[in-house]
Amino acid sequence: MKLPESVKICEVGLRDGLQNEKDQDGNPLVLKTEDKVEILKGLIDAGYKVIEVGSFMHPKKVPQMADTDEVVKKIGEVPADVELRALIPNVRGVQRAIECGCKKVKLNVSASRMHNLKNLNRTPEESVAGFADCVKLSKENNIAISGSISMPFASPWEGRTPVEDVDAIIEAYLKVGINEISLSDASGMAVPNQVYDLCEHVIKKYPDATWWLHFHNTRGVAMANILAAMQAGMTQFDSSFGGLGGCPFVPGAAGNISSEDVIHMLDESGIKTGIDVLKVMAISRKVSELVGHKLDSYVLRAGRSKDLIGTQG
Repeated sequence: MKLPESVKICEVGLRDGLQNEKDQDGNPLVLKTEDKVEILKGLIDAGYKVIEVGSFMHPKKVPQMADTDEVVKKIGEVPADVELRALIPNVRGVQRAIECGCKKVKLNVSASRMHNLKNLNRTPEESVAGFADCVKLSKENNIAISGSISMPFASPWEGRTPVEDVDAIIEAYLKVGINEISLSDASGMAVPNQVYDLCEHVIKKYPDATWWLHFHNTRGVAMANILAAMQAGMTQFDSSFGGLGGCPFVPGAAGNISSEDVIHMLDESGIKTGIDVLKVMAISRKVSELVGHKLDSYVLRAGRSKDLIGTQG
């Protein structure tokens, strides 16, 4: 099995992990800004070079993310090699990024035509074409911008996503000037052979694009999907501390693949990430206390493999 010598991991727990948290009464669970800032500082200390710090969605729609602006302001200057990014829905999101000093934003569109039409009354291509103003404003203010494609593998509405539909969205992104693109398995329906084929396809067809992969562990195959993507040549992946998160649009959807599980697997495989898994585990334990429930992480439950060596009688 041919695998890369190193990979880059983006921590998305502060955004994709926390945005769906509810309290015991089913109301949005909103962490204190100070707690988020401490988590962010811990992630930087652990070695992360890319962190999705939150989103600039409307506060009434996603109250868990309402203070993203304050988190960015309070963290202040970060090391030059650390990238903080935030999800945005539109031009107003870019404006909020400008006002608080966030230097990277990410747009999103669904590859599920039915999903996109139901939610936005637009085809995916029409949605991306509408992002041109976001790109213009971002570039005028020296803010980097990327895009993501939800459900490029499959959706609960149409099943397997035709590769032609994915290509159309990629080409729409490239046309408006976005060439860093994330393939996001928000529905958790992808399987390894499909992941390998699509990754190999986009790498060959769009050599000037930069790729991220984002897998949810809804059916327990996210780790296998990461391995398949690496075999195809991908080297950049999202993950969430403790496996926190989930997709609000997909019934029964579990969270993202656990950061410490991914980093541990890579460590044991001799693949460098530059991230201290013990520090990530400590962060996940803290987050578990803050959200009031156990997290979906194998390594938190069982510990690192290397810590068992020599301990058995």
